[in-house]
Amino acid sequence: MPGKNIPEDNITASRTVIGPFGELVLLASDNGICGCFFAHRVPEELIIPENASPFLDQAEEQLTEYFSGDRQSFDLKLDTSGTEFQKSVWDSLRRIPFGYTKSYGDIAEEIGNPKAVRAVGLANGANPVSVIVPCHRVIGADGTLTGFGGGLDMKRKLLEHEGVLLKVN
Repeated sequence: MPGKNIPEDNITASRTVIGPFGELVLLASDNGICGCFFAHRVPEELIIPENASPFLDQAEEQLTEYFSGDRQSFDLKLDTSGTEFQKSVWDSLRRIPFGYTKSYGDIAEEIGNPKAVRAVGLANGANPVSVIVPCHRVIGADGTLTGFGGGLDMKRKLLEHEGVLLKVN
């Protein structure tokens, strides 16, 4: 189950989007996208009857473009809640280009706190807008795939989609 990163009090609309790797649940507030989670991580009680939301429309469109190979980054209004540290990590994640990866140590260095590698991992795991803020692009220092809320198989598929990993039969 997800942790504190699902903004229960802010949700005004939700939508389930079918992608090539499974279902994503988009959550919106009156101020932007506040969640993008793999469906198995969202409690049913948080999925509300769909209300019209331009934020959901735009997010669905951009996710469709991303999965079809026509988009490499997202330009969406986000309404995420987190500590200043988490937000600095999430900002750093948004700067990892499509098709590239960084280690937790790289992110810690980038935010000016090189000893905070584990805290970076926790902040990465608390990212409330998976795929849109590309936490899947963070890997272990030795190049291995490490924890991911959608599961390591999903992380592998996302990185293969971006051309980072070659599909092995």
